[in-house]
Amino acid sequence: MNNEIHSWTQLAACAGIDTTLLFGKGAEQREARELCYSCPVRLQCLAEALNGDSSFGVWGGLTERERRALIRNMPHITDWAAWLSSDDALAEEIRQLRKPARASLLRRKSLSEATSHAATTRAAA
Repeated sequence: MNNEIHSWTQLAACAGIDTTLLFGKGAEQREARELCYSCPVRLQCLAEALNGDSSFGVWGGLTERERRALIRNMPHITDWAAWLSSDDALAEEIRQLRKPARASLLRRKSLSEATSHAATTRAAA
């Protein structure tokens, strides 16, 4: 039996491909995102990128701009892997992404903050 432990990167859909695809612009970026959405380790990849290990390129299906917006809008998050698996509405939306589409919610406050605010407002009324 092989006792070698494989990291998530070896299971990635992009393992073994020309990695310049992941750092392209325009059509290349869309291609990379498409590949990400079929990847079995997409969320591990995204968590690693959000934790600061990867500033450029497409990681976990999100562009560098989308990741920066997410980090900027949620500065209190210190463990992105835990957050991505949480019941936060935005985390759930990110987990459910199945095709390359601009994740517009990443550029505004998280849904959980908006939902929490709405619930507080209703309770006060």
